[in-house]
Amino acid sequence: MSLTKRSVAELIGTFWLVLGGCGSAVLAAHFHDVGIGLLGVSLAFGFTVVTMAYAIGHISGCHLNPAVSIGLVVGKRFSSADLPAYIAAQVVGATLAAALIYFIATGHAGFEISSGLAANGYGERSPGAYSLLTCLTIEVVMTAIFLFIIMGATDKRAPAGLAPLAIGLTLALIHLISIPVTNTSVNPARSTGPAFIQGGWALDQLWLFWLAPIIGAAIGALLYNFVNED
Repeated sequence: MSLTKRSVAELIGTFWLVLGGCGSAVLAAHFHDVGIGLLGVSLAFGFTVVTMAYAIGHISGCHLNPAVSIGLVVGKRFSSADLPAYIAAQVVGATLAAALIYFIATGHAGFEISSGLAANGYGERSPGAYSLLTCLTIEVVMTAIFLFIIMGATDKRAPAGLAPLAIGLTLALIHLISIPVTNTSVNPARSTGPAFIQGGWALDQLWLFWLAPIIGAAIGALLYNFVNED
């Protein structure tokens, strides 16, 4: 499959992840008395990965995440030559989805961009007002575990056809743990899309949600290869 087609698949997949995950947070989490809440948003992120993994996993690998792509390069599962195209496609897909969420949200009278687009933050912008160091730590750890599980679930010796479920459930669990801390990133593209559209503090704090997931992804990939060595 050509790099162009794989990149387009990544764009579509990341668009779906941000639309489904961030869209549920912005539009459905607190909807009157039937909002889906933290549990619903966490499941929405997991569902996007499961559904898209079955749709494009055989085309692009369904990374949907620059940290995952970088981690797979570190883990020797992905070519570094393809990395720029994948990351660009993922960021574009996330930004398009965030723009669509904003467009839909503004269809409701009274919505203001200051209400947020599920952007990630630390300190005063953390949902639970957690410190920068705490937010950095949880993003590194969560992404490391995410990559460790991705590497294991997609290993040729793992049960065939079950990787999307394992990875999607992992992402849902990660959100259940860390939404109160950072609003959960573990994905620089997912953080970048809403930050680009929202601007302001979200852009100012975006650096952490590139740095921490990339460090965590590299750690997770290296740990998996270490325990997997004969």
